[in-house]
Amino acid sequence: MTLLFVMGLVLIAVAIALVALAWGNPVEAGGVARSLAVLQAMTDAPKELTKDLEKPFGERVLEPLQARALRVGRRLSGANSVDRIRRKLDFAGNPRDWTVDRVVSAKVIGAVSLLLVGTSLSLLLDIGLTMTVFLVVGGLVLGFFVPNLYLYQQAHERSERIQRELADAVDLLTISVESGLGFDAALQQVARNTDGPLAEEFSRVLREMQLGQGRGDALRALSERSNVADLQTFVSAMIQADAFGIPMGQVLRIQSSEMRVKRRQRAETKAQQVPVKITVPLIFCILPCLFIAVMGPAVLSFMDNF
Repeated sequence: MTLLFVMGLVLIAVAIALVALAWGNPVEAGGVARSLAVLQAMTDAPKELTKDLEKPFGERVLEPLQARALRVGRRLSGANSVDRIRRKLDFAGNPRDWTVDRVVSAKVIGAVSLLLVGTSLSLLLDIGLTMTVFLVVGGLVLGFFVPNLYLYQQAHERSERIQRELADAVDLLTISVESGLGFDAALQQVARNTDGPLAEEFSRVLREMQLGQGRGDALRALSERSNVADLQTFVSAMIQADAFGIPMGQVLRIQSSEMRVKRRQRAETKAQQVPVKITVPLIFCILPCLFIAVMGPAVLSFMDNF
């Protein structure tokens, strides 16, 4: 009985002590109060203090990341890298939202991203040192040149399309000029009634001439923005005809005839390449299936008999 009484007094004393401590140092109440005060301060703060928190994710994170990558890329790139990238962009048709700075920053971001991917794969697969170095270095190099590969592919597809559309566009130009229109009006007709990169280039030539640039300079700029040999030949002929006063209709008729001949020759060349190109799938894909279908029953019968 005495022991129980003593234990009760001890528990009562401990409870009184805990209540006194809680009353003298209200930690939780103070923490909640401070949190509420911070929230209230952020709510009542001026817009100048909270505008950074209200920005979208792209402006708060992606743009600073792109700016840092751009600084690193400018240090890694050569002195003439700006002209080379701008020329590649012209060949690719200046894709939307693609600028020289964006290409430079994309090269650095791609290199770092694929470097991390290669490192992660090497750690997950637990491969040897040689394959690890290959993945890491390969990812770094591939990521750095991915924007160049994209621009090269875009330029190739655009050049192929210009090559296909050029003969028909020159035919339409010839018909328009021979019907009485001037060269500029005929160029406008082609740009208005056709689609594709060639029509866009003709529209750009017309806009440059409207801004005060000479016809020869505008056509020469068109030739520099493309790597299609036929287009460059056509532009050179038009510049010479304009400089020497040769009738445009006659020059266009000759150019149209030559382009039709070249288009026929390219078609014949591709047709002659078909037997050579079809040899590989014929040997590795078609002939094995044919041998299985023809020789398979005979082989099975031979195995059953012997």
